[in-house]
Amino acid sequence: MRYQPVIGLEVHVQLLTDTKIFCGCSTKFGAEPNSQTCPVCLGLPGALPVLNKKVVEFAIKAGLSTNCSITPRSIFARKNYFYPDLPKGYQISQFEDPICQWGWLDIKIDGEESKRISITRIHMEEDAGKLVHGELSGQNDGSGVDLNRACTPLLEVVSEPDLRSSDEAVSYLKQLHQIVTWLGICDGNMEEGSFRCDANVSVMPVGSDTFGTRAEIKNVNSFKFVKQAIEYEIQRQIDLIEDGGTVVQETRLFDPNSGTTRSMRSKEEAHDYRYFPDPDLVPLVISEEWVERSRQELPELPEQRQQRFMAELGLPPYDAEVLTASRALADYFEAGVAAGGNAKTVGNWIMGEITRALNDSGTPIESCPVSPVQLAELLKLIDNGTISGKIAKTVFDEMWRSGKAPQSIVEEQGLVQVSDTGAIESIIDEIMAANAAQVEDYRGGKDKMFGFFVGQVMKASKGKANPSVVNELLLNKLKG
Repeated sequence: MRYQPVIGLEVHVQLLTDTKIFCGCSTKFGAEPNSQTCPVCLGLPGALPVLNKKVVEFAIKAGLSTNCSITPRSIFARKNYFYPDLPKGYQISQFEDPICQWGWLDIKIDGEESKRISITRIHMEEDAGKLVHGELSGQNDGSGVDLNRACTPLLEVVSEPDLRSSDEAVSYLKQLHQIVTWLGICDGNMEEGSFRCDANVSVMPVGSDTFGTRAEIKNVNSFKFVKQAIEYEIQRQIDLIEDGGTVVQETRLFDPNSGTTRSMRSKEEAHDYRYFPDPDLVPLVISEEWVERSRQELPELPEQRQQRFMAELGLPPYDAEVLTASRALADYFEAGVAAGGNAKTVGNWIMGEITRALNDSGTPIESCPVSPVQLAELLKLIDNGTISGKIAKTVFDEMWRSGKAPQSIVEEQGLVQVSDTGAIESIIDEIMAANAAQVEDYRGGKDKMFGFFVGQVMKASKGKANPSVVNELLLNKLKG
């Protein structure tokens, strides 16, 4: 029997606010344990939460960017459960009437037609603290609780179970990640837990419309691990069913070292959390004017920018997609074009030399030492024949190292391209005289020898000879 996976994702997006969702404590990552806490986020008696308006603004923008409807009146609820990192004994979240509902994202897999993935809801909630085990806690055989993260603002984005493979799940996740980082509402740092995913996975016989029993894989924090965890869980459930067993509804953890999931606890249902409206927080009322103001403040989104790059700048779809991988990268590209660079050439250099240098040095595009204007100036030197494309790469490396303008580097290092036909002819004559046998081979029909002569001329000129002049002169001289 063949089986069809059924996957739904719950993505937790930590918001880039300076302070927490219900108090004024800092959200800065990496501070001393428990140094960013107060009576509100510690859940001390008598402390009352006050909603951070910036969290609401970020939630509205996330909802609009994922085609959701914004709920005019939403409420906060207490989600009751006991865990050592949850100081109040409940989490403030949203259950009924979340702030955003019924959106969607379109995904593509390997050039296939797009598939629409429905988003059930986006709701606001506070994060829990963090348990720190072993030596990291200061106790070799114990655990500690760091509550710096408690009350940090989150959005939870819940999809419908529309995904049918690990590749679809990763594509959806990457697109959502791109949107929230593009909006500037999340830094997207998966290692620090700013963007993490719970995957609900089940299988059903092909042709059936009845979903199987699902298992939830908690807190997977990389695209690679999401793919591995889902694929392992799909196969685990299929093997279990075919061996006569039964899949149980439970929460599981993914172990990246072994590539397997393991049981953590039985899966709770909504009634297990005993949701009820938080009596300390009034309903949140969002006016249509507020929604429209937020809509006007939205930047041009990645897909819109891709379409514009193709329509206005003539970029092929692949280039447009790569150059809109992040908002900062798209801005860099547009600044280079605005400075006079040809769109296709600027794009090629960004996808080539600049990406290589960024990756080698671990530098984000925002900190690129070669500005878009400098890149455009470098490309102009190639266009006007001052330097060759090969010399340009040498100039670029020096620009990256020193921050100097390309024209200055060319002048200081004497890198101006040689286009003087007399000087190049002299070099060609010397090379042909020194390689008489190769000349005869070429004239005897071995056309591939032409590349040998071009290489020798470029080597003798230290890369400065104008390639087009070299090719033209060589063709004439080798004909005899």
